[in-house]
Amino acid sequence: MASLLLRNARIGPGGPLRHVLIADGRIAGVSDEPPPCDESVDVGGGTVLPGLWDAHVHSVQWAQARRRIDLGAARSAREAAGLVVPHAGRPGVTVGFGFRDALWPDVPDKSLLEAVLPGRQVVLVSNDLHTAWLSPAALAAVGRGDHPTGVLKEQDCYDAVAALPLPPEEELDRQVAEAATAAAARGVVGVIDFEFADNVTDWARRLRRERIDIRVSCSIPRNRLEEAIGRGLRTGEPVAGGGLLEVGPVKIFTDGSLNTRTAYCADPYPGTGSHGSLETPPEELHAVMSLAAAHGVHPAVHAIGDLAVGIVLDAFEKIGCPGRIEHAQLVRPEDFARFALPGLVAGVQPAHAPDDRDLADRLWHGRTGRAYAYAGLLAAGARLELGSDAPVAPLDPWDAIASAVARTDDERPPWHPEQGLTLEAALAAAARGRSGLRPGDPADLVVTERDPAGLDGDGLRGMPILGTLLGGRWTHRRDI
Repeated sequence: MASLLLRNARIGPGGPLRHVLIADGRIAGVSDEPPPCDESVDVGGGTVLPGLWDAHVHSVQWAQARRRIDLGAARSAREAAGLVVPHAGRPGVTVGFGFRDALWPDVPDKSLLEAVLPGRQVVLVSNDLHTAWLSPAALAAVGRGDHPTGVLKEQDCYDAVAALPLPPEEELDRQVAEAATAAAARGVVGVIDFEFADNVTDWARRLRRERIDIRVSCSIPRNRLEEAIGRGLRTGEPVAGGGLLEVGPVKIFTDGSLNTRTAYCADPYPGTGSHGSLETPPEELHAVMSLAAAHGVHPAVHAIGDLAVGIVLDAFEKIGCPGRIEHAQLVRPEDFARFALPGLVAGVQPAHAPDDRDLADRLWHGRTGRAYAYAGLLAAGARLELGSDAPVAPLDPWDAIASAVARTDDERPPWHPEQGLTLEAALAAAARGRSGLRPGDPADLVVTERDPAGLDGDGLRGMPILGTLLGGRWTHRRDI
């Protein structure tokens, strides 16, 4: 591979202007004077940073959500139902995505969808992916015609969404590859894909068919764990594509979500006796995690409510294996220090904090100082990695970085600003812990037009990207 020199590059936020030499897909050096090279690109003072990762993505659902009816603006069930009407002419199932019903003044019901689109199959998926709202025709199509409301939660929701017709395999692969290229245009060099599928096989096929512009850690759904063990898959091992694909962790659920009121919490939800939903009891969780760890597969355990988080921490302490806690949105005071376990990663999604602040203020009233508590986790010794949970939030690391630092995404003041991260901490958490340009590291880099130092949340969220490099190859290049 020919050597490439990035001239006049700012090295990190607020850093000096230097020259970055790339050779054989790695950083060869950073110097004051430009060394000999095969190709030279003047980045004009753009800031060079380690490439960014999205540590929690659902690739197929993200690719599909980019083409579905946007329900994010709906402020009631009736309004959400009305948003699908202009799309009645679309062939096949009418699918919408992004509603948040926890704060609605009315409740979703299949009769509302039947009223606006009589006889049509309509499936509306909540922003958190834990609720699906179906019309009578759609319920009949998935064998749930007798369901009283048409609102399916947790596993029932997942089963209904899985039954939705997908485009032909080649078309779907193209859509996923396009979404990956769009992510590269925002500085993304890799993702952990938590799609509920045989991700190792699917991504290997995509790599044969399409140009893939990111690295992918291919997670294993829990129901495929024994199959993966039989195939000899082990977390971190390369799969295909010269290092582009590796085996990821096994995904296990312990609870649900906040909007669906199924996150498993110490205190009941207001006006109810419900503490949420415990999807995997402690004994079963310990058994599954132990099986995975014994075969070199790291657990990645979904835990949002504080009781769920405590249960998962108990399991990691007993087993002593590396792995991940995904979300960790509400944490009991006594549990923060337990995140410092060796090999444990807290995979968090900072864009959820401003998105969910109103829900949390209502449903977790009096406890929100320890909700989405990124500064508290970091201070306690946790290793943080930022993600989006796309399509729950956009696959854009700058949205996550801005939300982690500013703790707001609108005109309102920051929500619990004491839990905000410094820019340096947020950038490192978005780059799998990388915080500088070290010779010998892979040349997975992003070049930003503006220096991130001193930018507010809006400035970070809208960061213009000059270029992204993956192993020294341009996956995105603009005007340089």
